[in-house]
Amino acid sequence: MSQYRDIVVNGLWKQNSALVQLLGMCPLLAISNNVVNAVGLGLATSLVMALSNGAISLLRNLIPYEVRIPIYVLIIAVLVTVVQLAMNAYVHDLYLVLGIFVPLIVTNCIVLARTEAFASKNPVLASMLDGAMMGLGLSGVLVVLGAIREVLGKGTLFSGIDLVFGPHAKAWVIHVMPDGYSFLLAILPPGAFIGLGLLIAAKNWREARAAKSVPSAPPAAVLQESA
Repeated sequence: MSQYRDIVVNGLWKQNSALVQLLGMCPLLAISNNVVNAVGLGLATSLVMALSNGAISLLRNLIPYEVRIPIYVLIIAVLVTVVQLAMNAYVHDLYLVLGIFVPLIVTNCIVLARTEAFASKNPVLASMLDGAMMGLGLSGVLVVLGAIREVLGKGTLFSGIDLVFGPHAKAWVIHVMPDGYSFLLAILPPGAFIGLGLLIAAKNWREARAAKSVPSAPPAAVLQESA
């Protein structure tokens, strides 16, 4: 259980692909202009990562070492195609908005990195959990960044939710700012860079503060004197 707990903590926080490893920056910065787009791409990426990790872990002893990378990419591409077709069938409008970034999951560095670094060396269940947690860690950053950019840029939350749940869902959109409000910088890619930088700074500040609050061990000389 401690191994699985470490996988969860590493994927969501300690080794977060967006805040620590800085992988998958292209979709992170391009799609995080609102919450709905961020959730859609994040969940698709998480599903692909969990399934690809599980498949490669299951086949790891059958894949020749010399050609492992092309085979990994082929497996990932097949799973991305399945997810792409499913999104096209069931959430077509959102699929059209996400556009090229759904098939580009194949080239997302974090997907291939986890298959090579973890799935190729660990059992199936642990590998699927690792892929899912790494994907959800990326999704969490996508959602937080998307919420910040959407509120600052458009003054709304859940704009475009009708693309998933139909026209009646337009009433679910939360208007934080008055109608007509707009802040273009937050919606454009420079706003994504600034927002991501602030999130990374906030994480580093929190960890530095937590490290300072941990009491340090007394020197060896003091321990000897007390003994």
